[in-house]
Amino acid sequence: MNHTKMSVRQTSIVVLATLFLAAIVLHAAGTSAPTPKVVQLDSSGKDYVPVLSGPPESVNMKSGLVVLAPGKSVGKHSTGQNEELLIVLQGQGEMCFKDGSKLPVKANSALYCPPETDTTSRTQEPARCVMYMWWLGRGSPGAHS
Repeated sequence: MNHTKMSVRQTSIVVLATLFLAAIVLHAAGTSAPTPKVVQLDSSGKDYVPVLSGPPESVNMKSGLVVLAPGKSVGKHSTGQNEELLIVLQGQGEMCFKDGSKLPVKANSALYCPPETDTTSRTQEPARCVMYMWWLGRGSPGAHS
């Protein structure tokens, strides 16, 4: 299978998974304000493409496509009160934690970070990742860029 077909297929799976997860969150929250939608994940040279930007687009979810060049990082950040799920679509790298530990990540893998986790990430080759962030309660999401 060529890379273009695989990339389109992976992108389609990620979009469908996003919609499925959004439906679960909506059902659990008991609200019907947000509506299903499709977001194109074409980065066109951008490092970050928003997928969901939180309320009112979603109840308790924020997500985006992150594109990193080799050796680049998203920068140090904390998940705060949020949970994060990073799905790697293409490339490889590592997630680095405050305590010095590291977890390798590569295409077709997912990395979960619980609340109050300090992280950064580095790539070893061009990487495309989708980052999902959930937060507890019905307040606004924590600051995360």
